[in-house]
Amino acid sequence: GGTYTDPVGDGSPRYFYYVTAVISGTETSPSAMVSALYNGMHDDELLDVIQQATLRYFWDDAHPVCGLAREGVGLGHSPDTVTTGGTGMGLMTIVVGVERGFITRAQAAARVRTMLAFLEDVTPRYHGAWSHHYHGVTGATIPFAGYQDNGGDLVETAFLVQGLLTVRQYFDDPADAVEDEIRTRATRMWRGVEWSWYRRYPGSDVLYWHWSPNYGWALNHPIRGYNEAQIVYLLAVASPTYPMPASSYHNGWAGGGGYVNGQSYYGHTIWVGPPYGGPLFFTHYSNLGFDPRYKRDAYANYFDNARNIARVHHAYCAANPLGFGGYSAYVWGLTASFNPWGYDAHSPTNDNGTIAPTAALSAMPYTPAESLAAARQYYDVYGPYLWGSAGFRDAFNLDAGWFAPGYIAIDQGPIVPMIENYRTGLCWRLFMSNPEIAPMMRAIGMHHEVDFDADGDIDAADFALFGGCLGGPENPCPGGCSAARFADSDLDGDGDVDLADAAVFQRLFTGP
Repeated sequence: GGTYTDPVGDGSPRYFYYVTAVISGTETSPSAMVSALYNGMHDDELLDVIQQATLRYFWDDAHPVCGLAREGVGLGHSPDTVTTGGTGMGLMTIVVGVERGFITRAQAAARVRTMLAFLEDVTPRYHGAWSHHYHGVTGATIPFAGYQDNGGDLVETAFLVQGLLTVRQYFDDPADAVEDEIRTRATRMWRGVEWSWYRRYPGSDVLYWHWSPNYGWALNHPIRGYNEAQIVYLLAVASPTYPMPASSYHNGWAGGGGYVNGQSYYGHTIWVGPPYGGPLFFTHYSNLGFDPRYKRDAYANYFDNARNIARVHHAYCAANPLGFGGYSAYVWGLTASFNPWGYDAHSPTNDNGTIAPTAALSAMPYTPAESLAAARQYYDVYGPYLWGSAGFRDAFNLDAGWFAPGYIAIDQGPIVPMIENYRTGLCWRLFMSNPEIAPMMRAIGMHHEVDFDADGDIDAADFALFGGCLGGPENPCPGGCSAARFADSDLDGDGDVDLADAAVFQRLFTGP
């Protein structure tokens, strides 16, 4: 079977369709004609359409034997090459698909069990870590970054584990044998990852990306921020079996010398990260499950940082300093994707005119108005060229007259979870409910920014301190609050502390 979608037409209110089949080179007679009335879509309908279509990449286009996400579809990849990081994103996408009514819970549980069985029983692991690529039938490792990359990939493993921990919390029916197996397998695999082994040098606080049983640490790639890999250190510190010390988060992840930024671009401060923030996938992959809202460590509030990186991308594309075709306030966001000449990690400092829809769509929790505007532009204006059976294709470049003919897992992967995090917070809520997460946050000194008295809950004492900043734009800081507390109390990020922030605070209240 297949899926045909017609995103836009020629302006007519009603459209008519029929199908034929080609059998042994002969086309059959057409089916009966059917019609559809186009009335436009409100925002929720558009988001439903995008989420349902994008799910198909991980459902209809998944590998038919193992159920894992293919590395790519329609872009020259082998149909038997499956990817672990993209599969972690796919697990979260499947959960959203159930909650949105696109698939049943039983269908999802059966598929997830197949996927987890393949990951646990068939694929080789390397001190608990998975490779980037496997063969979808045999489970054999397929080298990714050259022949020396034939072992464990700790970053892809972290993306997969983020998905495993999400499905462990979602499939929670104690009376269902399939769901029980999912929880058991997910827990065993999580506990089996030897995070602390992936230190090239014993006792070091720095984790390394790759290890090969044949070539050891030959790729020599330390994992240091700021980039997409924050989740590696969060999970490594959280591990109940092979933990890294909390110091690794500071000396390893944040200790590379280029972590802290503090500069302003287009009027938006980026506290951590490279100039202009880097590609937008830096703000997506680690935050599919880990909820950055109101979380602060010694360096940044990570939601505010991600929001400002997205705002910088939006402002950069609206300003369009290099004059690329199509760039505007409605066509924006740069990230890793295919382009007319190959593949690259696009950003404001590495731009060739290629826009990937996933960039703005997956930023929806950070920039909802701007991301929705981009979604409408992509669908309404570029839909005939950009939309396919699994949603928006990977990327497009108007100067080159190029629209990608297919999809890749790591660009489709963030779209559904991040849109859902904007809509309901589902994936954030599930992942954060894992019991290993809160102790990890305490260990690394990451706290809720409105836990002003640092006692572990959000209560009346915190609200009293919040009240010292509550005054609105005409009377900021009536209680003489510090600049730091004022910034933390501006929960909606609009530059003042007012009743809208108080309403957000009420939702965060935990008692006692």
